[in-house]
Amino acid sequence: MNYLYLLLDIGSLSLPFIFSFHPKLKFYKKWKALFFSIFLMMLIFIPWDVIFTKNGIWGFNEAYFLGIYISELPLEEWLFFICIPFACVFTHYSLLYFFPKMELEDKNVNLITHIFIAALILFSIIYYDKWYTVVNFVYAIILLFFVKHLRPEVLKSYYLTFLVILIPFFIVNGILTGSFIDEPVVWYNNDENLGIRLVTIPIEDSVYAFTMILTVLVLTDYFHKKWSNAASLPK
Repeated sequence: MNYLYLLLDIGSLSLPFIFSFHPKLKFYKKWKALFFSIFLMMLIFIPWDVIFTKNGIWGFNEAYFLGIYISELPLEEWLFFICIPFACVFTHYSLLYFFPKMELEDKNVNLITHIFIAALILFSIIYYDKWYTVVNFVYAIILLFFVKHLRPEVLKSYYLTFLVILIPFFIVNGILTGSFIDEPVVWYNNDENLGIRLVTIPIEDSVYAFTMILTVLVLTDYFHKKWSNAASLPK
């Protein structure tokens, strides 16, 4: 099964890629902003991945990979950071197309954000010695602070669309962490996380997914609007 992770990457990307050309969705028009945003996100998440892999905070089961490595990460792991954000951002915009009123009121967004940040701060202080927990949560705190003040309208819908995105996330990440298969594709050092699993998925992975997708989504929203407005100006 040395192609399992690759199949998960391709499977996650395939339908969103095909439906990007749907005449009503026209998601392909956001590709320029999306891929640039994915690139910027990878400037943060790839070094993070490399450092954690080198230090044994997590690692990879070679039985599920083709054996091609770039900067000590399997090729499939690099593809993960392209395929998964693409599929998730596509899901976000598709949901908003079919449910344009799918958003929270400002007061609820503020309440959720404040509670979320407070909880992340608390856990970061209590579990300061667990590297996956603290780095993951601190990044989420910083990201939420900036998004709340600079692009708060994104959170109004993202808090709801992320609940839907969690469904395929739990399927894909569940397989990666050992659900339905003999051994996990990606293993975690439980000394560096809370040790709380949602079936086989470390609870930190939910925050990791939240921030990875939000990083790409906020940047895509910003660059798409910026470049679309610039293109519409008279020459």
